[in-house]
Amino acid sequence: MCMKMEKKQLRSMVKKRLSQMTDQEYQERSAQAAKKLFNHSAWKEANTVGITVSRQREVDTIHIIEQAWKQEKNTTVPRCMVEDNRLDFRLFTSFEQLEVVYMDLKEPSLLKTKAVSPHEVDLLIVPGLLFDKNGYRIGYGGGYYDRYLSTYTNKTIALAFECQIIDTLPREPFDLPVQEIITEEKIYKIKC
Repeated sequence: MCMKMEKKQLRSMVKKRLSQMTDQEYQERSAQAAKKLFNHSAWKEANTVGITVSRQREVDTIHIIEQAWKQEKNTTVPRCMVEDNRLDFRLFTSFEQLEVVYMDLKEPSLLKTKAVSPHEVDLLIVPGLLFDKNGYRIGYGGGYYDRYLSTYTNKTIALAFECQIIDTLPREPFDLPVQEIITEEKIYKIKC
C-alpha cells in the first residue's frame, strides 16, 4: 500500500475514534490535557505561545488561549499563506480578530493582527490527527506544519487524546517529530 493511501486510512480511523467520544468525555479529556500543559515548565516559562484554534474533536484550545491571555502571554495563531504554502503566526488578543479563510480554519485577520517571527515563539503547540510514540504526526495533509517545523528551533509540544496515539506512523524524509506529546493521561517525552 502506498504511503498516501496508508495515511488516508489512518486519518479516517482516528476521525472515527474521535467522533465516538461523547461531549462530556471530550470536555473532561480536554480539561485534563490542558491541566497537564499548564503545569508544564515549558508553558510556565513561555512568554509567547503559538497555538491553533481547535476545531471538530481536537483537544479544546479555546480555554488554553483564554488562560494564556489571563497569564498575559503573547498568543499567536497561524494563518495559512496559500500563495506560498507557509504558516504565518500572528499575535492576537481577541477571538474577534479571527476569520474563516482556509479549510474552515479560524485564522487571524491580516488587517487586525501582527506577524511574529518563528524565533519569537517560545512554545509551539503543534496540532495533528495522529501521533506516534516517537513524536511523529499526521496532520490534515496540507504540509504547512512540516514546512514550519523545518525552520522552528524552540520548544514543541503536541496536545492529543490517548486514542490519537499509536506505536509507529509511516513517515517521510521531511517529517519532523515534536519534543513532547501531552494527552489526558500522560506526557510522552520524546527521545531525540
